[in-house]
Amino acid sequence: MKKLLASTVMLATFALTGCTTTGGMNNGTGTAIGTANEIGMNVFKAAIDNQCRSEIEKQNAWRIASVAMTEAQQEAVQSKVCGCVSEQAPQQVTIVELGNAAIDSQYRTQLVARVVAKSLQSCYTSFVQ
Repeated sequence: MKKLLASTVMLATFALTGCTTTGGMNNGTGTAIGTANEIGMNVFKAAIDNQCRSEIEKQNAWRIASVAMTEAQQEAVQSKVCGCVSEQAPQQVTIVELGNAAIDSQYRTQLVARVVAKSLQSCYTSFVQ
């Protein structure tokens, strides 16, 4: 219950921060809550991308395949695969999970690892075929 309360407080704080960063005005680009959610999601996607690249490097299939690629080709494949994983991430988490991740670094690490594990193989397979 405390985590739920803390998550709610954190989301409210993000919402208020969104008001101050947008001048408190709704100029048609979104509400304060939408702005805070977008900021949180961008941070989450960056964490997903970092974890994805780390996980790709650990895979034996990647190590073998990357030998035949230039550094630019490796980066291109990683960008495509991890971009796919990052784009799938929002469909795999709830706002409550994002709130919990914002206040609990251990939970954030677990959430990012779970999302990457769910999406990495399907994205990698779709780009390698």
